[in-house]
Amino acid sequence: MRFRWRPGKRRLGGWLLTAIGFILSPLSWWNDLLVNIPLAYLLAWPLGRISEKLFIPALVIGYWITNVAGFMLMHIGFKRSLTVSGQKDFRKTFWRNFWIACLYTGLIIWLAHQGWISLPDKDSFL
Repeated sequence: MRFRWRPGKRRLGGWLLTAIGFILSPLSWWNDLLVNIPLAYLLAWPLGRISEKLFIPALVIGYWITNVAGFMLMHIGFKRSLTVSGQKDFRKTFWRNFWIACLYTGLIIWLAHQGWISLPDKDSFL
């Protein structure tokens, strides 16, 4: 695989997108506790106020979206920063990342069913 550096602002913007994607992706050990689960919780909380049955599915979907968004931002940012030759590598990487996101989704569903993640008391917010 050959890489060629892109000039200037495009490269800097690409690395910024890559950094944001890394923060959202499940590739860092700390991001779930500090970033993804709180973001998913904020997305699920309004739906949980409408119906408690919507909270866990919305939490899982929000969590999955943050992870997939992280992978996609990393890919887009890296692609903006470098020109990569070979389309096969992209497909393989995309599907590997997709299946990792699915495994993390399974983990968050299991945590929700075990009661580790649940809807808070109504008085705990606002």
